[in-house]
Amino acid sequence: METKYTESMITKTQLQESLDKLPEKFTLDELMDKVILIDKIERGNEQSEHGDTLSEEELDIEMAKWFK
Repeated sequence: METKYTESMITKTQLQESLDKLPEKFTLDELMDKVILIDKIERGNEQSEHGDTLSEEELDIEMAKWFK
């Protein structure tokens, strides 16, 4: 299943909410981890909205390939 979408975008609000949840001092790696997580969630939501999902059976088949 190879579907390409436009570059996902996060909003300033989403970024601000993530910043607010971080401690007063944090590393750049911690910030980037948060931003990457937000991006992955947004991409997953976009895929779901476009019906680009796997059935449980399709998922089982894909996972079986990973563990060969």
